[in-house]
Amino acid sequence: MKELKFKTNINCGNCIKSVTPFLNQLDEVDEWKVDTENPDKILTIEGDDITSKEIIETVEKAGFKAEAI
Repeated sequence: MKELKFKTNINCGNCIKSVTPFLNQLDEVDEWKVDTENPDKILTIEGDDITSKEIIETVEKAGFKAEAI
């Protein structure tokens, strides 16, 4: 199991609702969560064979920004 973290601009429940179908469609992602209480809105992704590039592209498709940390 691999864990990746990203700084994002996903900052509220509606934002999470918007990004959910995009992240859920990735077979490689087992679990994900966004810490909206953190000032950097940290997105944590767990899964096998996941890449930062794939996650960043997926988050951008949903209309948000992500930066690997």
